[in-house]
Amino acid sequence: MGKDRYQKMFPVSWEQLHRDCRALSWRLVEKGPWKGILAITRGGLVPAAIIARELDLHLIDTVCLSSYDWKEQGSANILKKVDMDGEGWLLIDDLVDTGKTAKIVRDMVPKAHFATVYAKPEGRPLVETFITEVSQDTWILFPWDAGSQFVEPIVQVNE
Repeated sequence: MGKDRYQKMFPVSWEQLHRDCRALSWRLVEKGPWKGILAITRGGLVPAAIIARELDLHLIDTVCLSSYDWKEQGSANILKKVDMDGEGWLLIDDLVDTGKTAKIVRDMVPKAHFATVYAKPEGRPLVETFITEVSQDTWILFPWDAGSQFVEPIVQVNE
């Protein structure tokens, strides 16, 4: 589908992201206790930091994948795996979109509890806990990707 698949824009401010991550923390605290957090990089890093603070978790690791190039979702490139099944761990990401990345990570850590701040219908079945659902044709514009408009990353991938 490419860029044409996004018909709507859902801008998220830092304050809204913080509120949504705290709301997610309220849901997760009841499902614990947790051994630690696995953040899916890069999108899951900020939510993981907020959730770790709210749940007083200090053991944090990362699963590193790359699957997005601005509005183009490509195939996932696994950059770093973890050596565990995820039992007792929270797997955190900013959103689940088509579920392609989520499926890869779920296969890596099948026993982790997968939580995202935002979910779209195609990927939602792979997530146990989330806060806000948006339509599949909505681009979620996260605060780290925006100023008053889209800001290109300092390092260009395709240079």
